Amino acid sequence: MSMSRRVSLAIAWACSFLLVAVPVGALFYAVNLESFALLARENIGLPIQWRTVSEGQWYAAWLLTAAYLSIGLVGLYFLRRAFKNFAAGELFNNVNSRDLRRFSVFLIAQAIATPVHLSLLSVLLSLNHPAGQKLLAISFGSNELKAIAVALILWVLSDLLVEGAKLHAENKQFV
Repeated sequence: MSMSRRVSLAIAWACSFLLVAVPVGALFYAVNLESFALLARENIGLPIQWRTVSEGQWYAAWLLTAAYLSIGLVGLYFLRRAFKNFAAGELFNNVNSRDLRRFSVFLIAQAIATPVHLSLLSVLLSLNHPAGQKLLAISFGSNELKAIAVALILWVLSDLLVEGAKLHAENKQFV
């Protein structure tokens, strides 16, 4: 097996692992809401008055985060399919092109959803703050721009796979 096939297989397996691990983790945090709250407190860099956040707000934050993560999971599903085919030696076909294109769409969607997620979380978690201390955080940075750039590059590569499939079919006719 060539190195690119091994790497493709490793990527497909990593995607499969994440497709199982992330939902299991999300269910764990739904059942153990205090752990979710602790994780949020440690990772959200906003001046939230944590003692004012109610259980209902934590569940709403969990739902919002689960919806946000599901965008990436759907993208990973399509990426896994493409890399599974690459590992099997199926490089130039329309299925791989379509799967890479779908992954690109979900990668762009997640890049756009990232600042929206943070904004909604900031409003949700600061609902109980006193008047004048509620938050609306808006952030769009280089990570989101990089994700969009990678998604657009993969979109172009998906078109190249279609062209490669045509050339591959032509070459088979000459042999």
